[in-house]
Amino acid sequence: MEDYRMGSHVESWRGSGAKAITFVVTEDCNLVCKYCYITGKDKSNRMNLDLARAAVDFILNSSPVAMPENSVIWNFAGGEPLLEIELIDQITDYIKFRTHELFHRWFGNYRFSLSSNGALYDSPPVQEYIRKNHNHVIVGLSVDGNQIKHDQQRAKPDGSGVPAECVRNVPLWLKQFPHGSFQVTFSANGLKYLKDSIISLWDLGIKDVHANVVFQNVWKPDDAFLFEMQLMELADYIIDNELWGSHNCSLFSDTIGYPLTEEQVRQNSCRFGAGKTLAIDYQGNLYPCLRFVEYPLNRRSGYAIGSIYEGLDQHKLMAFQELNAISQSSQACLACQVASGCAWCQGFNCDVAATDTVFERSTYICKMHKARVQANDYYWAKLRAKSQITKANSNGRKKHSSVKL
Repeated sequence: MEDYRMGSHVESWRGSGAKAITFVVTEDCNLVCKYCYITGKDKSNRMNLDLARAAVDFILNSSPVAMPENSVIWNFAGGEPLLEIELIDQITDYIKFRTHELFHRWFGNYRFSLSSNGALYDSPPVQEYIRKNHNHVIVGLSVDGNQIKHDQQRAKPDGSGVPAECVRNVPLWLKQFPHGSFQVTFSANGLKYLKDSIISLWDLGIKDVHANVVFQNVWKPDDAFLFEMQLMELADYIIDNELWGSHNCSLFSDTIGYPLTEEQVRQNSCRFGAGKTLAIDYQGNLYPCLRFVEYPLNRRSGYAIGSIYEGLDQHKLMAFQELNAISQSSQACLACQVASGCAWCQGFNCDVAATDTVFERSTYICKMHKARVQANDYYWAKLRAKSQITKANSNGRKKHSSVKL
């Protein structure tokens, strides 16, 4: 059997078994990305160290019943979190001190995680932080792809061009995080550059590219066709150059495009699960995840589930325990013959819902998912004709017409 890498899932540390806790250290950002879902940034909203320490104490003193996980990922988000690397350094020092002092089960069982646009990555404070937390820090980067898309989608806050540091720092990042997470996002304006963008990232040495299209209602009538054509051309490039064993792009997968199984309808699309994760803003409010904090939302106020001063509201948390495909989806979605792999974002669902609920699923991405499935079918048919590789998840998969509500 030939080696096969294309479409493989890049597993996060401890899978989804670790508690994920996000500190929103700043809403400020050194770039303006046109596709960014965080539209309400206020650069004056910055977490201070005293509040962060109080948040750490609240979390570490919480009952194991409320937070039963045996490991934790401490995320630091923005805006651009590297703008606050000194603050992050102080917070992580306190976390290490307190977990040791309390003989906490998370001492030694932790990771610090940051996602960055890369412009500040090679700065001395950032590099010192990475050295200081060697083997316990994960830094993810986001670069937009080819130069045209990069210039089109990103700019500095004053409107001037994007600094070359975003791409220049990729080799350093690859050296330090050869298996790191790399993100590229496509909205309507960037679709026509999808194939060339993925190839340009591979040419930079990034073998594993996690790509996605936005959930927002931005898609024009012809975008699904353009998306499918771009993916088919990328499929041709992969097969013609025999890259399936050495490179990866998450847009190709052998797990999408099937009816939902009985197990899948009882699962949530969110990998970590909103409500199981926790986000903390600069005022000490607690949220089910980052997407429920005030500043990413367009139509609603932040959906807080407590605060570090008053604790968690267990009544509000109960709703998140019931979230799965059945509780959120229409019968049409549940009965869809290509439903597997069609994702949704819990926070975005809440923001655009017609009612005040977390149980209403947004379907703006529907046509884009179906276009992806059709391009994947093309890819697998052409790959099967070229090699001995077959679509592993098509064997033994039981087809069924619908799942009843």
